[in-house]
Amino acid sequence: MEEQGNPLVPKDNSLVGQDKNLVPQDASATGKKKPAKPRKKPNKENYAYDNRVKLYPDGKYHWIYELHLFKNPAVILEVVRALAITVGIVAILMLVLVTCEDGINIESTQTILKIVGLMVVILLGLLILAFPLYAALVGWKYTVHFIMDENGVEHQQTAKSKSVGKKISLLTALVGLLSRRPTVAGAGMLAASRTSMTSEFRVVRKVKAVRWMHLIMVNEFLSRNQVYVEDEDFDFVYDYISKHCPKAKIK
Repeated sequence: MEEQGNPLVPKDNSLVGQDKNLVPQDASATGKKKPAKPRKKPNKENYAYDNRVKLYPDGKYHWIYELHLFKNPAVILEVVRALAITVGIVAILMLVLVTCEDGINIESTQTILKIVGLMVVILLGLLILAFPLYAALVGWKYTVHFIMDENGVEHQQTAKSKSVGKKISLLTALVGLLSRRPTVAGAGMLAASRTSMTSEFRVVRKVKAVRWMHLIMVNEFLSRNQVYVEDEDFDFVYDYISKHCPKAKIK
């Protein structure tokens, strides 16, 4: 946090990058009366956010983080984790079905292992092809706008990441429809509709800091929010989140 006066408020105690239209016109300065114009309501588009964590007039902390997709492995590790869980669930279901029908034997076990191995090869191949393509489309950086207050923290994609992500997700949905695979189509549509994630502190179960990746993991029962922050503000954000999560296991 930058220290000068109140360290949580911008130095000039005003809205950084404020639109001039938000300032009322002084009719007496020109000697002419001007018709009153409706004032614009302040919104986050008028704020000039940067990579430092600051408290803004809306009563919330805001900051922007640019994650280099090949220098910081956080995103790709999360994708690999998700793929591993998918493969594990499929393997368990197959094992249960085979056991209920024929019992466990060498032949059935070998068949399951072959199918699981094939899935792993296919998914890794898709990851190797798709991830660099996505990284190139977003300029090799995943840019996120974080919004935090005493109730929770929101992980929100910026306009560019949101636009590229929607196009890729909709393409996935189209491929699923054309190939008559409703699961793939549904996953694509779901991904296209989700451009932000909010973690409510009251239901967070685990908070874990991974400092070398500039990452604070904020996990609920069925969701994992990844909060990224620069070194200068890392301790502040980590302490703030930890103190506001009464049910969480802190690591």
